[in-house]
Amino acid sequence: MSGSREVAAPATVFAGVAMNWANRHKQWLAASLVLLALPHVPGLNSDFGRSLLSQMGIAAVFALSFNVLLGQTGLLSFGHAVYFGLGGYAAIHFMRVINHGLPLPIPLVPLAGAAAGLLFGILFGSVTTRRAGTIFALITLGIGELVYAATFMLPGYFGGEEGITASRTRGPALFGLDFGSQLQVYYVIAVWALIAAMLMRAFIRTPVGRMCNAVRDNPERAAFVGYNTQRVRLFAFSVAGLFAGLAGGLHAINYEIVAADSVSALRSGTVLLMTYIGGVGHFVGPVIGALILTWLQVSLSGYTSAWLLYLGLFFLVTILFAPSGLAGLIMMHGSIVHTKAFWRVLRAYAIALVPAVFMGIGAVILIEMSYRVSTQPELGTRMRIFWITVDAASPWPWITAIALLAGGFFVFRKTWPIVAVAWNRATDEAGAVNMTAQRR
Repeated sequence: MSGSREVAAPATVFAGVAMNWANRHKQWLAASLVLLALPHVPGLNSDFGRSLLSQMGIAAVFALSFNVLLGQTGLLSFGHAVYFGLGGYAAIHFMRVINHGLPLPIPLVPLAGAAAGLLFGILFGSVTTRRAGTIFALITLGIGELVYAATFMLPGYFGGEEGITASRTRGPALFGLDFGSQLQVYYVIAVWALIAAMLMRAFIRTPVGRMCNAVRDNPERAAFVGYNTQRVRLFAFSVAGLFAGLAGGLHAINYEIVAADSVSALRSGTVLLMTYIGGVGHFVGPVIGALILTWLQVSLSGYTSAWLLYLGLFFLVTILFAPSGLAGLIMMHGSIVHTKAFWRVLRAYAIALVPAVFMGIGAVILIEMSYRVSTQPELGTRMRIFWITVDAASPWPWITAIALLAGGFFVFRKTWPIVAVAWNRATDEAGAVNMTAQRR
Protein backbone atom coordinates (compact mmCIF):
# COMPACT_ATOMS: atom_id res chain seq x y z
CA MET A 1 0.00 0.00 0.00
CA SER A 2 2.77 2.40 0.91
CA GLY A 3 4.57 1.51 -2.31
CA SER A 4 1.59 2.54 -4.42
CA ARG A 5 1.45 5.87 -2.56
CA GLU A 6 5.14 6.45 -3.24
CA VAL A 7 4.55 5.85 -6.96
CA ALA A 8 1.47 8.08 -7.05
CA ALA A 9 3.17 11.01 -5.32
CA PRO A 10 5.91 11.57 -7.96
CA ALA A 11 3.31 11.16 -10.70
CA THR A 12 1.14 13.85 -9.11
CA VAL A 13 4.13 16.16 -8.72
CA PHE A 14 5.13 15.58 -12.35
CA ALA A 15 1.56 16.32 -13.52
CA GLY A 16 1.54 19.55 -11.53
CA VAL A 17 4.87 20.65 -12.96
CA ALA A 18 3.68 19.83 -16.47
CA MET A 19 0.48 21.84 -15.95
CA ASN A 20 2.41 24.83 -14.63
CA TRP A 21 4.84 24.67 -17.56
CA ALA A 22 1.97 24.43 -20.04
CA ASN A 23 0.21 27.38 -18.41
CA ARG A 24 3.35 29.54 -18.56
CA HIS A 25 4.00 28.64 -22.19
CA LYS A 26 0.43 28.44 -23.48
CA GLN A 27 1.09 31.06 -26.15
CA TRP A 28 3.94 29.04 -27.63
CA LEU A 29 1.92 25.84 -27.41
CA ALA A 30 -0.94 27.56 -29.25
CA ALA A 31 1.51 28.81 -31.89
CA SER A 32 2.86 25.28 -32.30
CA LEU A 33 -0.62 23.87 -32.86
CA VAL A 34 -1.42 26.60 -35.40
CA LEU A 35 1.81 25.95 -37.30
CA LEU A 36 1.09 22.24 -37.24
CA ALA A 37 -2.41 22.65 -38.68
CA LEU A 38 -1.90 25.50 -41.17
CA PRO A 39 -0.64 23.47 -44.16
CA HIS A 40 -3.76 21.29 -43.94
CA VAL A 41 -6.27 24.16 -43.93
CA PRO A 42 -8.34 24.30 -47.15
CA GLY A 43 -6.82 26.88 -49.45
CA LEU A 44 -3.37 26.38 -47.95
CA ASN A 45 -3.10 22.61 -48.44
CA SER A 46 -1.76 22.94 -52.00
CA ASP A 47 1.88 23.25 -52.99
CA PHE A 48 1.32 26.96 -53.66
CA GLY A 49 -0.25 27.49 -50.24
CA ARG A 50 2.50 25.60 -48.45
CA SER A 51 5.16 27.48 -50.41
CA LEU A 52 3.49 30.74 -49.35
CA LEU A 53 3.52 29.62 -45.72
CA SER A 54 7.19 28.68 -46.01
CA GLN A 55 8.07 32.10 -47.39
CA MET A 56 6.09 33.74 -44.60
CA GLY A 57 8.04 31.75 -42.00
CA ILE A 58 11.37 32.81 -43.48
CA ALA A 59 10.25 36.44 -43.67
CA ALA A 60 9.02 36.36 -40.07
CA VAL A 61 12.42 35.21 -38.75
CA PHE A 62 14.18 37.83 -40.89
CA ALA A 63 11.86 40.62 -39.69
CA LEU A 64 12.19 39.58 -36.04
CA SER A 65 15.98 39.70 -36.37
CA PHE A 66 15.74 43.22 -37.79
CA ASN A 67 13.50 44.24 -34.90
CA VAL A 68 16.25 43.25 -32.47
CA LEU A 69 18.22 46.09 -34.02
CA LEU A 70 15.56 48.69 -34.73
CA GLY A 71 12.80 48.03 -32.24
CA GLN A 72 14.87 46.91 -29.25
CA THR A 73 18.13 48.84 -29.70
CA GLY A 74 17.10 51.78 -31.88
CA LEU A 75 19.58 51.01 -34.67
CA LEU A 76 18.25 51.70 -38.17
CA SER A 77 20.16 49.49 -40.60
CA PHE A 78 19.96 49.85 -44.37
CA GLY A 79 22.05 46.74 -44.98
CA HIS A 80 20.51 44.00 -42.88
CA ALA A 81 20.17 41.78 -45.95
CA VAL A 82 23.96 41.34 -45.84
CA TYR A 83 23.64 38.84 -42.98
CA PHE A 84 20.60 37.17 -44.51
CA GLY A 85 22.44 36.71 -47.81
CA LEU A 86 25.81 35.68 -46.39
CA GLY A 87 24.02 33.20 -44.15
CA GLY A 88 22.23 31.88 -47.21
CA TYR A 89 25.49 31.49 -49.13
CA ALA A 90 27.12 29.66 -46.21
CA ALA A 91 24.09 27.36 -45.94
CA ILE A 92 23.97 26.58 -49.67
CA HIS A 93 27.69 25.70 -49.67
CA PHE A 94 27.14 23.54 -46.60
CA MET A 95 24.28 21.83 -48.45
CA ARG A 96 26.60 21.17 -51.39
CA VAL A 97 29.05 19.48 -49.03
CA ILE A 98 26.21 17.32 -47.74
CA ASN A 99 25.33 16.49 -51.36
CA HIS A 100 28.90 15.23 -51.78
CA GLY A 101 28.69 12.83 -48.87
CA LEU A 102 28.81 14.63 -45.51
CA PRO A 103 26.53 12.50 -43.29
CA LEU A 104 24.46 15.32 -41.75
CA PRO A 105 20.72 15.80 -42.17
CA ILE A 106 19.39 18.72 -44.20
CA PRO A 107 17.44 20.31 -41.28
CA LEU A 108 20.82 21.24 -39.72
CA VAL A 109 21.75 23.40 -42.73
CA PRO A 110 20.31 26.63 -41.23
CA LEU A 111 22.86 26.37 -38.43
CA ALA A 112 25.59 27.09 -40.98
CA GLY A 113 23.67 30.21 -42.00
CA ALA A 114 23.30 31.26 -38.36
CA ALA A 115 27.04 30.78 -37.75
CA ALA A 116 27.91 32.89 -40.81
CA GLY A 117 25.44 35.59 -39.77
CA LEU A 118 26.96 35.71 -36.30
CA LEU A 119 30.52 35.80 -37.66
CA PHE A 120 29.86 38.63 -40.09
CA GLY A 121 27.68 40.39 -37.54
CA ILE A 122 30.64 40.52 -35.17
CA LEU A 123 33.04 41.49 -37.98
CA PHE A 124 30.98 44.29 -39.52
CA GLY A 125 29.34 45.24 -36.23
CA SER A 126 32.68 46.04 -34.63
CA VAL A 127 32.95 48.86 -37.18
CA THR A 128 29.35 50.01 -37.61
CA THR A 129 28.32 50.08 -33.94
CA ARG A 130 31.02 52.59 -33.02
CA ARG A 131 28.49 55.21 -34.07
CA ALA A 132 24.73 55.41 -33.81
CA GLY A 133 21.95 57.33 -35.50
CA THR A 134 22.34 58.57 -39.06
CA ILE A 135 26.04 57.69 -39.27
CA PHE A 136 25.28 54.09 -38.34
CA ALA A 137 22.56 53.88 -40.99
CA LEU A 138 24.86 55.26 -43.69
CA ILE A 139 27.70 52.88 -42.76
CA THR A 140 25.36 49.89 -42.97
CA LEU A 141 24.19 51.12 -46.38
CA GLY A 142 27.81 51.32 -47.55
CA ILE A 143 28.61 47.83 -46.27
CA GLY A 144 25.50 46.50 -47.99
CA GLU A 145 26.56 47.94 -51.35
CA LEU A 146 30.11 46.66 -50.80
CA VAL A 147 28.94 43.10 -50.20
CA TYR A 148 26.50 43.27 -53.12
CA ALA A 149 29.35 44.31 -55.43
CA ALA A 150 31.53 41.51 -54.04
CA THR A 151 28.98 38.90 -55.14
CA PHE A 152 29.87 39.72 -58.76
CA MET A 153 33.60 40.21 -58.14
CA LEU A 154 34.06 36.80 -56.45
CA PRO A 155 32.12 34.35 -58.64
CA GLY A 156 34.04 31.40 -57.23
CA TYR A 157 32.15 31.70 -53.95
CA PHE A 158 29.04 33.69 -54.87
CA GLY A 159 28.39 32.23 -58.31
CA GLY A 160 28.05 35.60 -60.04
CA GLU A 161 24.67 36.40 -61.57
CA GLU A 162 23.60 32.75 -61.65
CA GLY A 163 24.14 32.18 -57.95
CA ILE A 164 24.87 28.90 -56.17
CA THR A 165 22.59 25.88 -56.26
CA ALA A 166 22.30 22.69 -54.24
CA SER A 167 19.76 19.92 -53.69
CA ARG A 168 17.92 19.40 -50.42
CA THR A 169 16.94 15.85 -51.47
CA ARG A 170 20.51 14.57 -51.87
CA GLY A 171 21.28 14.14 -48.22
CA PRO A 172 20.86 11.48 -45.53
CA ALA A 173 17.18 10.67 -44.99
CA LEU A 174 15.93 11.70 -41.56
CA PHE A 175 13.19 9.39 -40.24
CA GLY A 176 12.51 8.41 -43.83
CA LEU A 177 12.05 12.02 -44.99
CA ASP A 178 13.84 13.19 -48.13
CA PHE A 179 12.48 16.79 -48.04
CA GLY A 180 11.35 16.58 -51.62
CA SER A 181 7.80 17.69 -50.86
CA GLN A 182 6.90 21.26 -49.92
CA LEU A 183 5.05 20.01 -46.84
CA GLN A 184 8.24 18.53 -45.36
CA VAL A 185 10.15 21.72 -46.12
CA TYR A 186 7.39 23.77 -44.51
CA TYR A 187 7.67 21.84 -41.25
CA VAL A 188 11.46 22.31 -41.19
CA ILE A 189 10.97 26.05 -41.62
CA ALA A 190 8.14 26.15 -39.08
CA VAL A 191 10.21 24.39 -36.41
CA TRP A 192 13.19 26.68 -36.92
CA ALA A 193 10.96 29.76 -37.03
CA LEU A 194 9.34 28.81 -33.73
CA ILE A 195 12.72 28.11 -32.10
CA ALA A 196 14.12 31.43 -33.39
CA ALA A 197 11.09 33.36 -32.15
CA MET A 198 11.35 31.79 -28.70
CA LEU A 199 15.06 32.54 -28.47
CA MET A 200 14.63 36.15 -29.58
CA ARG A 201 11.79 36.60 -27.11
CA ALA A 202 14.01 35.18 -24.37
CA PHE A 203 16.86 37.49 -25.40
CA ILE A 204 14.64 40.55 -25.08
CA ARG A 205 13.86 39.59 -21.48
CA THR A 206 17.49 39.09 -20.43
CA PRO A 207 19.47 41.85 -18.67
CA VAL A 208 21.35 42.44 -21.92
CA GLY A 209 18.04 42.82 -23.74
CA ARG A 210 16.89 45.36 -21.16
CA MET A 211 20.15 47.24 -21.62
CA CYS A 212 19.44 47.35 -25.35
CA ASN A 213 16.21 49.15 -24.49
CA ALA A 214 18.10 51.53 -22.22
CA VAL A 215 20.62 52.33 -24.97
CA ARG A 216 17.73 52.88 -27.37
CA ASP A 217 15.85 55.23 -25.03
CA ASN A 218 18.68 57.15 -23.40
CA PRO A 219 22.26 56.18 -24.37
CA GLU A 220 23.76 59.06 -22.37
CA ARG A 221 22.19 57.86 -19.13
CA ALA A 222 23.20 54.26 -19.85
CA ALA A 223 26.80 55.40 -20.36
CA PHE A 224 26.64 57.53 -17.21
CA VAL A 225 25.72 54.57 -15.00
CA GLY A 226 28.71 52.63 -16.33
CA TYR A 227 27.54 50.63 -19.34
CA ASN A 228 29.55 50.54 -22.55
CA THR A 229 26.91 51.47 -25.11
CA GLN A 230 29.09 50.38 -28.03
CA ARG A 231 29.40 46.87 -26.59
CA VAL A 232 25.65 46.68 -26.04
CA ARG A 233 25.02 47.75 -29.64
CA LEU A 234 27.60 45.23 -30.89
CA PHE A 235 25.97 42.43 -28.90
CA ALA A 236 22.54 43.26 -30.30
CA PHE A 237 24.00 43.60 -33.80
CA SER A 238 25.61 40.17 -33.54
CA VAL A 239 22.40 38.54 -32.28
CA ALA A 240 20.45 40.16 -35.11
CA GLY A 241 23.05 38.91 -37.60
CA LEU A 242 22.79 35.39 -36.20
CA PHE A 243 19.03 35.14 -36.70
CA ALA A 244 19.17 36.91 -40.07
CA GLY A 245 21.71 34.27 -41.14
CA LEU A 246 19.36 31.57 -39.86
CA ALA A 247 16.62 33.03 -42.06
CA GLY A 248 19.06 32.98 -44.98
CA GLY A 249 19.74 29.29 -44.30
CA LEU A 250 16.01 28.56 -44.40
CA HIS A 251 15.84 30.49 -47.66
CA ALA A 252 18.57 28.23 -49.08
CA ILE A 253 16.63 25.09 -48.13
CA ASN A 254 13.35 26.40 -49.52
CA TYR A 255 14.65 27.62 -52.89
CA GLU A 256 17.79 25.47 -53.29
CA ILE A 257 19.54 28.52 -54.77
CA VAL A 258 21.10 31.69 -53.36
CA ALA A 259 21.91 34.59 -55.67
CA ALA A 260 23.07 38.21 -55.41
CA ASP A 261 19.55 39.54 -54.78
CA SER A 262 19.69 37.98 -51.30
CA VAL A 263 22.16 40.69 -50.17
CA SER A 264 20.66 43.53 -52.21
CA ALA A 265 19.35 46.86 -50.94
CA LEU A 266 15.89 45.80 -52.14
CA ARG A 267 15.79 42.97 -49.62
CA SER A 268 17.04 45.30 -46.88
CA GLY A 269 14.28 47.73 -47.79
CA THR A 270 11.71 44.96 -47.76
CA VAL A 271 12.51 43.90 -44.21
CA LEU A 272 12.36 47.56 -43.18
CA LEU A 273 8.85 47.80 -44.64
CA MET A 274 7.81 44.59 -42.87
CA THR A 275 8.94 45.90 -39.51
CA TYR A 276 7.38 49.33 -39.84
CA ILE A 277 4.08 48.06 -41.22
CA GLY A 278 3.80 45.46 -38.46
CA GLY A 279 4.96 47.76 -35.68
CA VAL A 280 8.44 48.66 -34.48
CA GLY A 281 9.07 47.63 -30.89
CA HIS A 282 6.17 45.17 -30.66
CA PHE A 283 7.43 41.61 -30.73
CA VAL A 284 4.51 40.35 -32.80
CA GLY A 285 4.62 43.40 -35.08
CA PRO A 286 7.36 42.20 -37.47
CA VAL A 287 5.58 38.86 -37.76
CA ILE A 288 2.35 40.61 -38.83
CA GLY A 289 4.27 42.78 -41.28
CA ALA A 290 6.11 39.77 -42.71
CA LEU A 291 2.87 37.87 -43.26
CA ILE A 292 1.14 40.78 -44.98
CA LEU A 293 4.07 41.84 -47.15
CA THR A 294 4.83 38.28 -48.24
CA TRP A 295 1.20 37.78 -49.19
CA LEU A 296 1.26 41.00 -51.20
CA GLN A 297 4.45 39.96 -52.97
CA VAL A 298 3.30 36.44 -53.80
CA SER A 299 -0.46 36.72 -54.25
CA LEU A 300 -1.26 40.31 -55.22
CA SER A 301 1.43 40.33 -57.90
CA GLY A 302 -0.57 37.66 -59.70
CA TYR A 303 -3.60 39.96 -59.98
CA THR A 304 -2.07 43.30 -60.89
CA SER A 305 1.16 44.64 -62.32
CA ALA A 306 0.85 47.70 -60.08
CA TRP A 307 1.23 45.77 -56.83
CA LEU A 308 4.32 47.73 -55.85
CA LEU A 309 2.29 50.94 -56.07
CA TYR A 310 -0.35 49.46 -53.78
CA LEU A 311 2.38 48.39 -51.39
CA GLY A 312 3.78 51.93 -51.31
CA LEU A 313 0.34 53.41 -50.67
CA PHE A 314 -0.33 50.85 -47.94
CA PHE A 315 2.98 51.75 -46.29
CA LEU A 316 2.20 55.49 -46.43
CA VAL A 317 -1.27 55.03 -44.97
CA THR A 318 0.13 52.86 -42.18
CA ILE A 319 2.84 55.37 -41.26
CA LEU A 320 0.44 58.34 -41.39
CA PHE A 321 -2.53 56.86 -39.54
CA ALA A 322 -0.96 54.04 -37.50
CA PRO A 323 2.61 55.15 -36.67
CA SER A 324 2.91 52.30 -34.14
CA GLY A 325 2.14 49.81 -36.91
CA LEU A 326 -0.67 47.31 -37.19
CA ALA A 327 0.34 45.62 -33.93
CA GLY A 328 0.16 48.96 -32.12
CA LEU A 329 -3.24 49.61 -33.68
CA ILE A 330 -4.51 46.25 -32.45
CA MET A 331 -3.09 46.70 -28.94
CA MET A 332 -4.74 50.13 -28.65
CA HIS A 333 -8.04 48.27 -28.43
CA GLY A 334 -6.85 46.01 -25.63
CA SER A 335 -8.07 48.34 -22.89
CA ILE A 336 -11.58 48.80 -24.34
CA VAL A 337 -12.34 45.34 -25.68
CA HIS A 338 -14.05 44.27 -22.43
CA THR A 339 -16.24 47.36 -22.17
CA LYS A 340 -19.84 47.66 -23.33
CA ALA A 341 -18.89 50.71 -25.39
CA PHE A 342 -16.57 48.57 -27.49
CA TRP A 343 -19.57 47.45 -29.54
CA ARG A 344 -20.32 51.10 -30.30
CA VAL A 345 -16.76 51.41 -31.57
CA LEU A 346 -17.25 48.41 -33.85
CA ARG A 347 -20.52 49.89 -35.12
CA ALA A 348 -18.78 53.20 -35.83
CA TYR A 349 -16.04 51.32 -37.71
CA ALA A 350 -18.70 49.54 -39.78
CA ILE A 351 -20.30 52.88 -40.66
CA ALA A 352 -16.94 54.32 -41.72
CA LEU A 353 -16.05 51.19 -43.66
CA VAL A 354 -18.84 51.62 -46.24
CA PRO A 355 -17.60 54.92 -47.76
CA ALA A 356 -14.02 53.72 -47.35
CA VAL A 357 -14.78 50.74 -49.58
CA PHE A 358 -16.26 52.96 -52.28
CA MET A 359 -13.26 55.26 -52.01
CA GLY A 360 -10.94 52.28 -52.38
CA ILE A 361 -12.84 50.98 -55.43
CA GLY A 362 -12.50 54.35 -57.12
CA ALA A 363 -8.79 54.51 -56.32
CA VAL A 364 -8.18 50.99 -57.67
CA ILE A 365 -10.00 51.73 -60.93
CA LEU A 366 -7.97 54.93 -61.43
CA ILE A 367 -4.67 53.20 -60.66
CA GLU A 368 -5.34 50.22 -62.91
CA MET A 369 -6.45 52.34 -65.87
CA SER A 370 -3.56 54.78 -65.43
CA TYR A 371 -1.06 51.95 -65.15
CA ARG A 372 -2.42 50.21 -68.24
CA VAL A 373 -2.41 53.37 -70.40
CA SER A 374 1.03 54.59 -69.29
CA THR A 375 3.06 51.39 -69.00
CA GLN A 376 1.24 48.69 -71.01
CA PRO A 377 -0.29 50.37 -74.09
CA GLU A 378 0.42 47.27 -76.19
CA LEU A 379 -2.27 45.38 -74.23
CA GLY A 380 -5.00 47.77 -75.35
CA THR A 381 -7.39 49.92 -73.36
CA ARG A 382 -9.95 47.24 -72.44
CA MET A 383 -9.42 45.44 -69.13
CA ARG A 384 -11.26 43.63 -66.38
CA ILE A 385 -11.43 45.27 -62.94
CA PHE A 386 -13.48 43.66 -60.16
CA TRP A 387 -14.93 41.22 -62.70
CA ILE A 388 -16.18 44.13 -64.82
CA THR A 389 -14.82 44.99 -68.26
CA VAL A 390 -13.93 48.70 -68.64
CA ASP A 391 -12.45 50.67 -71.52
CA ALA A 392 -9.82 53.24 -70.51
CA ALA A 393 -10.35 55.01 -73.85
CA SER A 394 -13.86 56.00 -72.75
CA PRO A 395 -14.32 58.97 -70.37
CA TRP A 396 -17.08 57.27 -68.35
CA PRO A 397 -14.86 54.87 -66.35
CA TRP A 398 -12.64 57.82 -65.40
CA ILE A 399 -15.60 59.94 -64.35
CA THR A 400 -17.09 57.06 -62.36
CA ALA A 401 -13.79 56.33 -60.61
CA ILE A 402 -13.22 59.98 -59.71
CA ALA A 403 -16.79 60.26 -58.41
CA LEU A 404 -16.36 57.14 -56.25
CA LEU A 405 -13.02 58.37 -54.91
CA ALA A 406 -14.12 61.93 -54.17
CA GLY A 407 -17.60 61.03 -52.92
CA GLY A 408 -16.30 58.16 -50.81
CA PHE A 409 -13.66 60.36 -49.21
CA PHE A 410 -16.21 63.12 -48.50
CA VAL A 411 -18.59 60.73 -46.72
CA PHE A 412 -15.68 58.91 -45.05
CA ARG A 413 -14.46 62.22 -43.64
CA LYS A 414 -17.93 62.85 -42.22
CA THR A 415 -17.77 59.57 -40.29
CA TRP A 416 -14.63 60.53 -38.36
CA PRO A 417 -16.53 62.38 -35.58
CA ILE A 418 -18.79 59.33 -35.13
CA VAL A 419 -15.74 57.11 -34.62
CA ALA A 420 -14.13 59.69 -32.29
CA VAL A 421 -17.23 59.92 -30.07
CA ALA A 422 -17.51 56.12 -29.81
CA TRP A 423 -13.80 55.79 -29.07
CA ASN A 424 -13.88 58.48 -26.35
CA ARG A 425 -16.84 56.81 -24.66
CA ALA A 426 -15.07 53.47 -24.70
CA THR A 427 -11.83 54.87 -23.28
CA ASP A 428 -13.73 56.75 -20.56
CA GLU A 429 -15.58 53.58 -19.61
CA ALA A 430 -12.32 51.59 -19.58
CA GLY A 431 -10.73 54.26 -17.36
CA ALA A 432 -13.64 54.11 -14.92
CA VAL A 433 -13.41 50.31 -14.75
CA ASN A 434 -9.67 50.51 -14.03
CA MET A 435 -10.14 53.10 -11.30
CA THR A 436 -12.81 50.94 -9.65
CA ALA A 437 -10.51 47.92 -9.80
CA GLN A 438 -7.65 49.89 -8.21
CA ARG A 439 -9.86 51.10 -5.35
CA ARG A 440 -10.82 47.54 -4.56
